[in-house]
Amino acid sequence: MSNAHPWLEQIPWTTKPLPRDMLEHRIQRALTLTNLGMLGTLGLKGPIVSPLEFYADKFTIYIFPQPGSPKLKAMERDPRVSFAVANPMAGWASAQGAQLFGRAELLDPGTSEWDYGMTIFRWQGSAAEINSGFDHPPQYQLMRLNPDRIVYTEHFLRKDGYGPRQIWRKDEKTEQASDGFTEAKQT
Repeated sequence: MSNAHPWLEQIPWTTKPLPRDMLEHRIQRALTLTNLGMLGTLGLKGPIVSPLEFYADKFTIYIFPQPGSPKLKAMERDPRVSFAVANPMAGWASAQGAQLFGRAELLDPGTSEWDYGMTIFRWQGSAAEINSGFDHPPQYQLMRLNPDRIVYTEHFLRKDGYGPRQIWRKDEKTEQASDGFTEAKQT
């Protein structure tokens, strides 16, 4: 038995969903605690997972894929992607992260969508690091992911009686929570 966190021992996990506004707040918070995430694409010979710098506008993710890279070619062939962000973990009580699922959109420089995305993506930090100058942002395609589904995980929710795995869907107004096993059977 855990003296510090006895609520972690409850099995099966509760599947009580968070109210939508609370879930959206927690997802947005998770997307601001770090700017490093893992992009999963479908390459010719199987999955490709790449660590990438990202910036978020609510739930929309912006990434600069390296021109000519396998991940960029994979997104051009098949835009279905997943993106994961996790915060440092010091045990189950602190486990927190989000997995975003949707279709990658490649935005070309000079378009209004690219211009807007560049107000979100903080390119100046990378420009300073690689000494490419601050006169103008790099003129490469920008990837935008506006997710259809987000799986949010936070085990501390169990302490308050909520399921540790919450499922947000863009086109639904009610949320779902998962015990972690049922959802796995459907993917």
